[in-house]
Amino acid sequence: MPIRHSRTPIMHRVVEQGGLLFVGGVTSGLTDGTASMGEHTTSALDRLGQLLEQVGSDKSKVLSATVYITDMSLKPAMNEAWVKWFGAENLPSRATIGVADLGPGILLEIVTVACR
Repeated sequence: MPIRHSRTPIMHRVVEQGGLLFVGGVTSGLTDGTASMGEHTTSALDRLGQLLEQVGSDKSKVLSATVYITDMSLKPAMNEAWVKWFGAENLPSRATIGVADLGPGILLEIVTVACR
């Protein structure tokens, strides 16, 4: 039976099954339009880290990520912040997908699978 964590009005932020943690989309929370892609990435990853800590995991246990990004020309800045946050030895597998819109001021959304 799945264990559900961090309920919101429309979902649970983390669902656990068989030792795997499925983390719903995480954004930076920076929506005023002044933050860089690097700042958005770092903020979203910090928020991901907090969710993982709440359920007994951490960033070194992220197995896979899907990143939705609104401007693929900003991917190099996202990659730089990504590697800095995870560290070169703990990079998860990843797909990056360009999308038209994620909502006002949102530059990226990160969906992950981690383990305990």
